[in-house]
Amino acid sequence: MGHETNIDAIRALDSQIEEGKGDIIGLKRDRNSLLNISTRLPPEILGYIFAQNLVRESDWSFEGLQKGSYNFLLVCHHWFEVASRTPELWSFWGNTLQDWKKRHHRSGTAPIDLVLLDEDESDESDPGILFDESLRDAVRKHVIQDTIRQVHLMSNDGDTLKAVVSSLTPNDEGGQNDNIESIIWQYEGFSAVNVSNFFAQSRLSRLRSLDLYGNFWVSPWDWLASRTTLLTTLSLDLDPFPPSPTPAATQLSSILSSNPNLQELILSDAALPDDVNGFTLKLPLRQLKMLSLSGEFRRLFGLLRQLVLPEALDEISLDVSDSTVEDFSQTLGPYMRDYFRRDPRFQDRLGIYSCSSPRFTSISVRTRNPELVHGLPRVSLTVQPDLLPPSAIELSLTNIIAPIPLEYIRSFHAGLGTKLSEELFFMMPNIEVLHISDMDLSEGFLQPNPDGPHANMKFLPSLRSLRLEDVLFMDEDDWGYLTTYLAHQTSDGQVISLEVVGGLQYVCLEAVGRIEGLVKEFTYRSKFGGGG
Repeated sequence: MGHETNIDAIRALDSQIEEGKGDIIGLKRDRNSLLNISTRLPPEILGYIFAQNLVRESDWSFEGLQKGSYNFLLVCHHWFEVASRTPELWSFWGNTLQDWKKRHHRSGTAPIDLVLLDEDESDESDPGILFDESLRDAVRKHVIQDTIRQVHLMSNDGDTLKAVVSSLTPNDEGGQNDNIESIIWQYEGFSAVNVSNFFAQSRLSRLRSLDLYGNFWVSPWDWLASRTTLLTTLSLDLDPFPPSPTPAATQLSSILSSNPNLQELILSDAALPDDVNGFTLKLPLRQLKMLSLSGEFRRLFGLLRQLVLPEALDEISLDVSDSTVEDFSQTLGPYMRDYFRRDPRFQDRLGIYSCSSPRFTSISVRTRNPELVHGLPRVSLTVQPDLLPPSAIELSLTNIIAPIPLEYIRSFHAGLGTKLSEELFFMMPNIEVLHISDMDLSEGFLQPNPDGPHANMKFLPSLRSLRLEDVLFMDEDDWGYLTTYLAHQTSDGQVISLEVVGGLQYVCLEAVGRIEGLVKEFTYRSKFGGGG
């Protein structure tokens, strides 16, 4: 009997506790409604604070509200109402089609950001399973309502991309895709995804960023000039196999003229006009900060010479796939020299010439104050290794770096696959950091010709750090060439450090012992494993 009485008493107390919880919650809400933050901040500002602190974004993914971050909705009724009317908090379906299926019904009529990242969808690779009728209808609804802000798609499944792009394409039901601000699509599948109809049917008058990478079929190009005026980023890095029809010079001229606020322009061979003589007017790009062109030299330079670039770019990159020695020494070299002369930031700067592999070269510039490095220009030139002999590359680079104040060059990276010329080194006597890759050691390594004009002199009187990458050591002679150089370099007490990376098929312990006695610090790492 006593036991039953205790149970009844416990149940009665539990009931009172539950009633008390409701009272406490009510009191907390009443208290929170009196907080200054609830009454002083306009709803737009409060919603902006929520979005900035709770929603994570990157170039590709919009992660939405993080797990465990929903408690802020319980602070007060005002906060809940403001959050409910802040679309940035609810306009994200996730990064995969599986996420889309779970969340798409929650977005209502709020503007959405569509993000699809290429992930393993297990055995449900059929787009008809993942991108089913409910998802198609949801996407179509937002297209009709014109409530899509950003579309970032990355997938190697052509069928899925075709299905998504088809649902995004306006048709007779209405919708103009006028509110899309950013399009970033990447696809590296074998069969091209035709996106021409999407662009032909969409207005895109608010589009600011367009980035197509991979195997997309785009035709015709007139839509881009007639429908976009606010682009700040235009990147068309299209796969040339099979190629989309390249824009005509008149079409590309119209595109660039229609978007005078471009800050980043990236065009690959498949987007470069073939009729380079079809340009009739210079194309001013006054706001441009970054320019990257890649493709056949004739087409690349045909466009480059038509662009009126601002006085100072942050980055210019040229990737040349077909060229001759004359192209560099007589055409591109003079153009780059003129670029340096026109850019006032190159005055009294520390120039850095860099060539990190046989097919890549770059020039960058920074101030002598390390704190001011950020934001200064970087210039790069890329060539295919089989198209130019190393000597021709070296000649072109010598021409290109000639206008830089050579006495300020402190870092030199080279991967020319050959012995570097004495002239190139003696042009830059203040090199402190030297990085050489893809070279075979030989007698006289990094030493002047004993019968030449620089005999008994040092290539590198200011050197402090030497890095050798993918340099083959096949026998003791190779190590001997290196130790002979180090003895020459440090003969007057100069202190340097040495790092050797990769290409180590043979390690001479005796040479290692000698090296350690000649340098301040010696480290090596083999691409075959091991190091010390």
